[in-house]
Amino acid sequence: MSFLTPLAFLFALSLPAVVVFYLLKRKRVVKLVPSTLLWQKFLAETQASAPFQKLRHNWLLLLQLLLLLLLVLALARPYFAGKAGEGALQVVILDASASMQATDETPNRFEKARIDARKLVDGLLTGVDEDRSGPSAFFHWLGSKVGIDTGFGRRNQQMMIMVAGANTEVRQSFTTQKAALRRALELAQVTDSPTRLAEALRVAETLTRDRAGAEIHLFSDGAGVDLSEFESKDLKLSFHRVGSRGHNAAVTTLDVKPNPEDPTRRAIFTSVANYGLTPVDATLELRFDDQVVETKAIAVGPTNTTPVVFVAGQPQDGVFTVKLNHADDLAADNEARVVSRLPLPVRVLLVTKGNRFLEKALAGAGPNVELATATDFTDADAKFDLVALDDITPTVWPGGNVLAIHVANTNWFPGGIGELDGPAIVDWRNTHPLLRFVSFDNVQIAQSLAVKTPTWAVALVDSPQAPLVFAGELGRQRIVWIGFDTLQSTWPLRISYPIFLANVVDWLNPASAAAAQFSIRAGDAFRMPLGDYLSPGAGALTAKITPPGGPERTIPLDATARELVFGDTGKQGVYRVTLGTNQLAFAANLLDPVESNLKPRDELSLGRRGEVTATTLKRANLEYWRWFALAGLGVMMVEWWWFHRRTA
Repeated sequence: MSFLTPLAFLFALSLPAVVVFYLLKRKRVVKLVPSTLLWQKFLAETQASAPFQKLRHNWLLLLQLLLLLLLVLALARPYFAGKAGEGALQVVILDASASMQATDETPNRFEKARIDARKLVDGLLTGVDEDRSGPSAFFHWLGSKVGIDTGFGRRNQQMMIMVAGANTEVRQSFTTQKAALRRALELAQVTDSPTRLAEALRVAETLTRDRAGAEIHLFSDGAGVDLSEFESKDLKLSFHRVGSRGHNAAVTTLDVKPNPEDPTRRAIFTSVANYGLTPVDATLELRFDDQVVETKAIAVGPTNTTPVVFVAGQPQDGVFTVKLNHADDLAADNEARVVSRLPLPVRVLLVTKGNRFLEKALAGAGPNVELATATDFTDADAKFDLVALDDITPTVWPGGNVLAIHVANTNWFPGGIGELDGPAIVDWRNTHPLLRFVSFDNVQIAQSLAVKTPTWAVALVDSPQAPLVFAGELGRQRIVWIGFDTLQSTWPLRISYPIFLANVVDWLNPASAAAAQFSIRAGDAFRMPLGDYLSPGAGALTAKITPPGGPERTIPLDATARELVFGDTGKQGVYRVTLGTNQLAFAANLLDPVESNLKPRDELSLGRRGEVTATTLKRANLEYWRWFALAGLGVMMVEWWWFHRRTA
């Protein structure tokens, strides 16, 4: 047991004074009192008392001493420190990701976490006397002798409030002021972004490293929390879990492509996942610029995912919206949007010695492909959307997006270029957009260039010795590199060959890359090159951005700025951008299967070395002075009851 105001024990000096009053000679004064039961023995005495008489057994004396002792204990404010909130330095991290909007808690998980965090703030020890001189030193010495923590010499507890939403924010730096901490919690807002706790935990780990008694308190449902980077660190983490169930269905993917069967129409690909344990029967609604286009009835089994395809006309640039009409615990993932622009012609130059397989595959890569062929590339200013180099080293390397087959720019490979004979394909990255629906089963290769994957690229197809295909972005140039001559392989005879080249044309098409930048994940920064919308030397301008629900934001642009960057995208929806005379829009979505899986985690994994188990939040540093005060009142009531019982 500890005491918040141990100086109140000075009132214990009155205990001997009560005893002295019983030893002194009494001078009788008649007073009217509510109870005379315990006074009758003394009223019956007529002999004069000596100045200091012998102390005799007396219930009244004992009751008075007991009442006074209870009063002193109440004034000293005793408390017992709980397991939570004992540290002198505490960091509170409040998860503000989309899953914290789930309504399985009342009113939602975020509010429940805020209430629990406020209880931790209420238990913070502040204003404790650190002075060990005078009476403080005496009581500290006395407490140490009898095994009682008087609180003297204890440092004030400090707390920091961090909110981990779309971005990590320090809402309140270390302080002992409970009012400031409560205000920081009240101002925190939940977002529509995926869980991003790594940055917050990294900052908290830095602040508490090598600090004795420091603690990190995470209030979260545990969805999408990755602690693998803290595997080898002593993370002093207490995980306060919120949430009770995982009843949720969500739109998890959304994409729009030209319809392969009718290029004048658009195909909208989406999927609906059911993370609950009961079947979901719902309707999926497609809108174009707030106009309903089509509605489909869908049925999704427990823990299953159902793909859905819509085909719709598109008269102009606009926004397709998919909405799942289903009542579940999380509404934030029931809707998604994608900005769709009318397709433009794709101008492709094939530099080849006469590869008919490659020429036909590129010509059929899309309805808007305009293919030209040449035996060399000499004009760096040629207006092509992409250039395909087939086993030919050009006179001038293209400055735009390029597909390089069995040819390499030495600037790409500082480590040099070698040769491989008969390399075997051992793995390929089928999750990359370039390898969608692509398989390399039964593909043999006669010979390939041997290089190391550059830092700006990612290997897509691997042999035991070196990558065979990689892709990446160098500066603002997208590059797809194939290390072998396709005519010296069996690949052109496989169905994956034209599919891969169609993916290449789509990925290297600057219009596709530009369209991709107008659909972002909620919380990610929106970036847009200004060169496509502002003429050189246009001077300083401003961009106006209207988030979902407003109000309009004005962003000044420097005359030398090359891109527009807007980071406040924590709320999903359509953001309207006005840049000069241009009217644009981009969409922010959740689209995160991990975040939509609402089942609360009982523990967080710290890699292979350990785990953090969810704790039950208890009120820390609970004070007991009220009970001592009530006990004193109880003693008085017992005496009153005993008197009336004897006199009834």
